[in-house]
Amino acid sequence: FYLAKLAETIVHSSWMVGLLALPLLTAYGVVWGGGPLFPLVALGAFIPFLVIPAVIGTGITLLLVNIFPARRTRDLLGLVTIAAAGALVLGLRLLRPEQLARPEGFQSLVDFIAVLRAPSHALLPTEWAAAMIMNWLTRVADPLPVALLWSTAGAFVVIGASLHRRLYASGFARAQEGADSVARGEATATLFRRLLPGMPAMRREFVLKDLRVFFRDSTQWSQLILLGVLVAVYLINIRALPLFTGEEVPVFLVTLIVFLNQGLAGFVIAAVAARFIFPSVSLEGRLLWLLRSSPLDPRAMLRSKYVVGVLPLLVLSLILTVTTNTILRASPFMMWVSIATVAGYTLAVSGLALGIGTLYPQYGSENAAQIPTSFGGLVFMLLAIALLGAVIVLEAMPVIEYLRTLNDSGEGRIGPTGVLAFTGAAVVAIVMAWLPMSRAVRQLERLEA
Repeated sequence: FYLAKLAETIVHSSWMVGLLALPLLTAYGVVWGGGPLFPLVALGAFIPFLVIPAVIGTGITLLLVNIFPARRTRDLLGLVTIAAAGALVLGLRLLRPEQLARPEGFQSLVDFIAVLRAPSHALLPTEWAAAMIMNWLTRVADPLPVALLWSTAGAFVVIGASLHRRLYASGFARAQEGADSVARGEATATLFRRLLPGMPAMRREFVLKDLRVFFRDSTQWSQLILLGVLVAVYLINIRALPLFTGEEVPVFLVTLIVFLNQGLAGFVIAAVAARFIFPSVSLEGRLLWLLRSSPLDPRAMLRSKYVVGVLPLLVLSLILTVTTNTILRASPFMMWVSIATVAGYTLAVSGLALGIGTLYPQYGSENAAQIPTSFGGLVFMLLAIALLGAVIVLEAMPVIEYLRTLNDSGEGRIGPTGVLAFTGAAVVAIVMAWLPMSRAVRQLERLEA
C-alpha cells in the first residue's frame, strides 16, 4: 500500500518537473552524443532524484498529521507557510544573487557563467544525479554517484515505510475528526454580490457557490500560498539579471529579453490554469446531474466557471507582465505588446483549459491536484504550449520590423505585415479558446440527454 501511494504521489507531484526536464535532457543527449542508451541513463538518474523528496514530503505529512489535530488545519498550514518562507529566504541568501549585479568583478566570462550554476554540494542528490548523467556523456566510469543516488533513495523508502507502518493508522484516525464549523455571516456573500452587480441572479449565485467551495477546501486555497512564493521567486530571478550595471545596454538585447519573457509568463499562466481552471467541471463530480436539472443552461454554467477562473488569472498575469517589464525597463511599444499578448493569451488559455477539462472529465476524482495529471491534462498542456509558440512566432515578425526601423531611422514603426501578424495571433487565440468551449457545451448537452 505504501509503495503504491508513494508512486502515485511522485507522479502527481513531479509530472511538471519531468515535462520541463525532457527537452533539457534531450538537448544534452544530442549535443554531447549520449547514444541510444542515454534515455535509460537519464531515467535512472531522474527516478531516485524524485523519490527522495517525495519520501521526505510524505514522512513530514505523517508526522504533522499525528502532531496536529484536524481541527487546527489552518494553524498547520500557517506553520508550513512560515517554514517555507524561511527556507526561501535562506536559499536566496545562499545563492548570493547580488553577485550577478556586478559582472565587472569577474575576471572572465567563464567566471560569470560559473556563478549562474545551480548550487552544488558533494552530499546533495542533485550533485549525484548531475554527475551520473555527465559521467555517461563524458565517458567517465565512476559508479559512486549511481551507488549514492540509488542507495540513498532506497534507504529513504525503507525509513518512509517504517514511519507509514507506525503512524499511518493513528494519522488516518485523526484526519477523520470533524473540523470546527464556523458560522459565516451574510456580509461576505453581500460583498461578492456587490462585486458582480450586472450578472443575472442565477449565474451570480452559481459563481458564489464556486467561490465558497474553493475557499472551504484547504487543499485548494492553500495552493495560493505556493503560487505567491513562485511568483516572488520569478520576479527575483528577473530582478537578478545582470542587464543594468552602469554600462549602456543595447535596445535589441532588452527588447529580446522582454519578448522572451512573454513566453515564460505564458508558461506560468498555462500551469496555473491547468491547476485551477482545468479541474473545475470535474470537481462537480457525480452531482453534475443536479446542476443540469436546474434552469441554468450549460453555456451559462461554463461562462460562470470561466469568469471565476479567468478574473484572478488575468490579474496575476498583468501583475507579472507589468512588474517584470518595469524591472527590465521595457520601451512603451514592448510594454503594450506584452500587456496585450499576455492578457489575450490568458483569456484564450482559460477557455482552452475549461473546454478541455469538460471534454476529458474526471468525475470520480476527489483531489483537484490529481485531475491535471490525467490524459486530458496532458492534452491541455500540449495545446497551451502550441498556442503560446504560435503567438510568439507570429509576433516575432512585427517586433523584428519595429527594431529594424528603429535602428535605421531612429523611430520604430510596424507596417501592414506587422499588423497582419498581430491580427493572426489574435485570431489563433480566439479559435483555440472558442472551439473547445463550443464542444464542451455540446458535451454537457449530450450528458443531459
